[in-house]
Amino acid sequence: MSETAEVVRNHEVAASKDEPQHATVREYLESLLVTVILALFGTTFIVQAFKIPSPSMEPTLLVGDHLLVNKFIFGGRGYWFDRLLPYREIRHGDIIVFKFPFQDHPHYVKRVIGLPGDRIKIVDQRVYLNGKRLTEPYVVRDPTAPYDPFGDNFPPRSAQYLQANMQPEWAAEILNHVQDGEVVVPPDKYFAMGDNRDHSWDSRYWGFVDHDAIMGRPVVIYWSIQSQEDEGADHRIDSWLVEYLDSIIHMPSRTRWARMFHEVH
Repeated sequence: MSETAEVVRNHEVAASKDEPQHATVREYLESLLVTVILALFGTTFIVQAFKIPSPSMEPTLLVGDHLLVNKFIFGGRGYWFDRLLPYREIRHGDIIVFKFPFQDHPHYVKRVIGLPGDRIKIVDQRVYLNGKRLTEPYVVRDPTAPYDPFGDNFPPRSAQYLQANMQPEWAAEILNHVQDGEVVVPPDKYFAMGDNRDHSWDSRYWGFVDHDAIMGRPVVIYWSIQSQEDEGADHRIDSWLVEYLDSIIHMPSRTRWARMFHEVH
């Protein structure tokens, strides 16, 4: 074998040794890219994590419950291909996560009481839907809560019955939606209320939920932890680091193990 041929052969052997390593790096980067794309696609269109920040849905959902929200279920917007996908219409009793229509649009979670065209009223703390009393086994009442007229009777009969805790835009608009003592839900809007009826700032006080503002429906509690709010802790700004470290240390004891992986209804 000539010296030139030997050099070529050695070069080919060295190249063959480098190729698997280069291929492994390339495959790793490709897999990482695909994973990132799928994760972004999933959180954008299919599922998203959500944490319950307030007691308005107790006892169904507690402060510190971490949920997975199905963003795909209510995705239909009237396109021809909607019928080919597993979408469904929003139903009475569905729990929904949505963008609040005011105050920088934080996400809220409530239960759907009224659909477009429904007539709703509250008489002596009882909800009536289209003239029939609504059965609400999920609702709790707090006899120690301060008196709130909208908790007993709704909607207001005239401007003099409007409440100070109403969103100003809703206070100016609500009487336009009242007919014969009932509030009528407009097209593409929904009336939503919290299960913790005496401690829920909901559609009674700020108005309807727009269909396009609905992010999805919670399906499962994947983790639940008793937060500092549950214990009446001090929430000064200068104590956030201590609270964070304390939460990590006491995470096992504060985790509500019995609530984990429970379906949301």
